[in-house]
Amino acid sequence: MTEVPMAGVAMTAIGVAVVRVLESNRPDRLYDDPLARVFAEAARRGFAETADGARRWAQLEELAEAFYPGRTLSVRLVDDQVGAAVEQGCRQIVVLGAGLDTRAFRLALPPDIRLFELDLPELFAFKEPILASAHAVPTCERYVVGIDLRADWAEALRINGFRPDLPTHWVDEGVLGYLARAEALRVAETLTELSTPGSRFGVVRFAADERPGQYSELRRLVRADEAGERELRGLGGDARQWLEDHGWQTTFRGWAELVAPFGRPVENNPDVGFIDAVRA
Repeated sequence: MTEVPMAGVAMTAIGVAVVRVLESNRPDRLYDDPLARVFAEAARRGFAETADGARRWAQLEELAEAFYPGRTLSVRLVDDQVGAAVEQGCRQIVVLGAGLDTRAFRLALPPDIRLFELDLPELFAFKEPILASAHAVPTCERYVVGIDLRADWAEALRINGFRPDLPTHWVDEGVLGYLARAEALRVAETLTELSTPGSRFGVVRFAADERPGQYSELRRLVRADEAGERELRGLGGDARQWLEDHGWQTTFRGWAELVAPFGRPVENNPDVGFIDAVRA
């Protein structure tokens, strides 16, 4: 039986899959992700094997529902960013902390697009057997790179066929926020070195104190240590300035503006939105 990741940051990937299931079940859905249902069901069965696991699964579902309104919109916005990057000439896509991402299967990406998924080996140990059993076939070239982003992931990426001379779209749906500030900046420095002109990087900017109760509960669920909770994480509020100082041209669009076309109610927080960075 496939081992389900029941602790650590990999657990958040299951939570996001549950969010995608919730969205896919809506008649007015913003996207449809049949594979998310397969992942969520496999994870639910794994958690149900013990009383503690069943309790944690219930917590995970509650958190997925709590984060759902904003998280599902984020999924759709990143979908749109990926599609726009492909139209603008990016032939490679790198998903940092890919989790249970299924864009290689559900976005109908052209066959000449090369999509690289980076995440922890234990995450792929859960993901790949399920994809195989579901007979899932990507529409583009898909490469799985099982590695910690705190290690030498650039070399692992090259070994798997990544070409720094091709324009690349880098996707971060929040994994940098789990890294210590110095670690997140090293990831940004590395991807900058690997980015030829025309490459793109989508960065989420959010308010650190947004829904503090839910974020605290999420940290407890993934068993973050107390020192880690106190440590500064992610690229920080000056991410846009850092990118511009390192050769990226940036634009920022606020959350309310971005999601207005979808007709979903959201809080208008001017500090929350997406930074779209293009390598000059």
